[in-house]
Amino acid sequence: MPNQLSIPFKDTYPIPIRRAVREYILAHHTDTHPDAFKWDINRWEILRKDGTGGAVHVDRVKTVLSYHAQLVFILSKLPIDIGLDIPYTAAFDSSALPLALRNLAYERAAVLFNLAALYSQLAAAEDRTTSHGLKQAITYHQSAAGTIHHLYSSGLAKLQASLPDHDMPIEFTESVINSLESLMLAQAQEAVWQRAMLDNYKNGVIAKLAAKVASFYHASCSRIQGAPSNIKQGLPFGWLPHLETKQLHFEAAALLRKSMDDLDANRYGHEIARLMQAHTLAKRGSDVGRRGGVAQVVQNDIKSLVDTIQKNLIRAERDNDLIYHQEVPSISSLPPVIEASMVQPLIPGALAEPKTALGDDAVIFGELLGYGAKLAIDIYRDRRRDWIQEEVVDRAQRLDDLVASILRSLNLPAALEALEKPIGLPPSLLKKAEEVRQDHGPAKVESSIDNVQKLSQRNANIIDEAMDVLDQEAEADEEFQEESSNTRSPSQEANKDFVAKAERYRGILQRAAESDEVVRSKWEEWEQNITELTWSEADLEASVPSSAVSLSKPSSRGPNSTQSHARQLRVLLESLNDIQRSRDQSVTRAKRLADAEDITPRILKAAAAVERWVEVQPSMFEDVLDEELSKYDKFREDIEEGEQNQEVLLESIKERNEMFLQSRKEDPSVKEREHALQSLDLAFHKYKEITRNLDEGLKFYNDFGTILTQFLASCKDWANRRKNEMHEMRSLSRSLHSISLEQSQPKSIPTVPSRPLVTEPVSPPLPAKAVELLRQSSLLPQHLSRAALDLPPPDSDEWESMPLPGPAPPSARKPVPAKRVR
Repeated sequence: MPNQLSIPFKDTYPIPIRRAVREYILAHHTDTHPDAFKWDINRWEILRKDGTGGAVHVDRVKTVLSYHAQLVFILSKLPIDIGLDIPYTAAFDSSALPLALRNLAYERAAVLFNLAALYSQLAAAEDRTTSHGLKQAITYHQSAAGTIHHLYSSGLAKLQASLPDHDMPIEFTESVINSLESLMLAQAQEAVWQRAMLDNYKNGVIAKLAAKVASFYHASCSRIQGAPSNIKQGLPFGWLPHLETKQLHFEAAALLRKSMDDLDANRYGHEIARLMQAHTLAKRGSDVGRRGGVAQVVQNDIKSLVDTIQKNLIRAERDNDLIYHQEVPSISSLPPVIEASMVQPLIPGALAEPKTALGDDAVIFGELLGYGAKLAIDIYRDRRRDWIQEEVVDRAQRLDDLVASILRSLNLPAALEALEKPIGLPPSLLKKAEEVRQDHGPAKVESSIDNVQKLSQRNANIIDEAMDVLDQEAEADEEFQEESSNTRSPSQEANKDFVAKAERYRGILQRAAESDEVVRSKWEEWEQNITELTWSEADLEASVPSSAVSLSKPSSRGPNSTQSHARQLRVLLESLNDIQRSRDQSVTRAKRLADAEDITPRILKAAAAVERWVEVQPSMFEDVLDEELSKYDKFREDIEEGEQNQEVLLESIKERNEMFLQSRKEDPSVKEREHALQSLDLAFHKYKEITRNLDEGLKFYNDFGTILTQFLASCKDWANRRKNEMHEMRSLSRSLHSISLEQSQPKSIPTVPSRPLVTEPVSPPLPAKAVELLRQSSLLPQHLSRAALDLPPPDSDEWESMPLPGPAPPSARKPVPAKRVR
């Protein structure tokens, strides 16, 4: 590990851009063809290849900035998920499996992260023994800090919103991002401090610069120390001790330089107090560096600082005891060293203004309708459909249902038809019967009930399959937990969100099943009456009793009062039918207008007025959507006007019907005929109600089935990731077990008293961080010491004195559990 830290790259692999883009355009842009965007797809593929790989060279900065600029524009045209799996390795753990996400925001975040890594590695490659090299290092470190700042403020928002917290890569967490930004500023400030040392600045100035270096390192270190344990464990071994050692180093260096400033100002007591504190801090930093596996060059630096401070302290105390006799104050009573910051995050201009990075290069998908505009069109269509359904269709249906309910309660129009047509069937009833007959009503209802039941069962099966997937994963995880302790969460904790969602879906299905049962009961109750409507006209007429009522007989209200009231009732009912027909026409006109309307030109015109590099959001088109939707207000106004007229007519019908009933003679045959006609009329309305309920059920189960299918896919994807993780850990465990067996065997060493020879090839030592992680996860045998892994080279003299590890003691050998019988 060098004197300064650099950010490692996130490696990636080729991805099928062409296939994913073509499938997305075919599915979501039916008005165009993917071949119209051949240049755009080819350009994307070339830019990604050049912008995500290559050597550490300053020329790569321009290429990465160009690719990032195109990504910014692409994200203004496409959603983050176009079905393109994008893999990237973990920055701080090259042995971990790549994380593949269907997320273009993930691609942009990784590109920004790698740009910051490129800047940091360019800074590390500079010669810091010269002023020019230090100047370049300062610039690169500040650019790295600025890139990380831009990543945090601009690049991670969409990624964080689209990913669960547990899926966020460690390097994109807030604590790590802020720590890296402070680290880059610390190393830039350190280069400023080093340049001031080369240029022999005053001690007071150098002390202020060093104090700010320590402050930056402290900020970087504290961010990691306050993070969850999995984040701290995910950083390279020695990274955190390096930050802490550097912090203590520069706190001590600042006090050393400030003590020199006190010496120049004849503040000998202050000098000694600062040197004593500096010596304490430097010693603590040296201990941290030695125990934490910090790079030797960093340990040498702080050891040299300890020696320098100690020499100055001995000299200062001797001079004060013999000459100056000044009182040594406590360090807390002295004013702190004032910090002087000379660095700040520098956001490259091509990041702040991406279009400046392209030059003469055209933007990718410049002619494609932006995702935000496309989403605005879809939102308008959904909003228009829902508005028409709620404000026009459903409202009209409720008013028609109200009319039907009131007329049934008044036994109308059956009472009039029984009176006016004592034999035969009324034309209105014949028309209703013909509609049921043409629909094959009973067969249609039975078929719909059967389909609803099948869809319900299919949805329940999907939930059962999802739970089976989770159960199988839990069983495999239980076996894995028994045979090897590990640090990952057990399935009962990891899958609780999926289980809760499955239970919620079951509850929805249960409530839907209860509604289905109500519809089936309704059908069983009215099946016979509805079936009668499918009879032939002759059979239907024969089923209805006839009556012969003479309206010429005198009554208390005059010889023609009943007939007069009947005529008035008929006029009122015809007026009511006119209102209903007008309402139906309003519904039909609203639907026709919606079918013929295309809001796309208006959205395109509004989108053209938006800055091209601004990500278009559907909210930008709210005024356009509201204005377009206002065209449908007239249909709601027609429904409302008809509702008012209907209320007046219904009141008149109730009053006139009361007069009609008073004027009628009690005739059993008329009553019987009225009852039969009313029963058939009511059967028709129940038929329409049942079919409407069944259509709603079919739509619900189809829509819900789509949601459940996506849920099942999510469960399978999660279980596969857990399975792959388990296989990797098992494979790694077997590899380490093999290493431990090889290194536990006694080595054959010749008896010749010369340099020992190893008769077997020695496995290369594992990285210390890997050893520690594996020991924590119980994948490394407990008897295998670190010394057994950190073996000396084959030609080293250390073999003569080094004890070789023996076989594991019996207690350390963990028995292999018996395989569970499923």
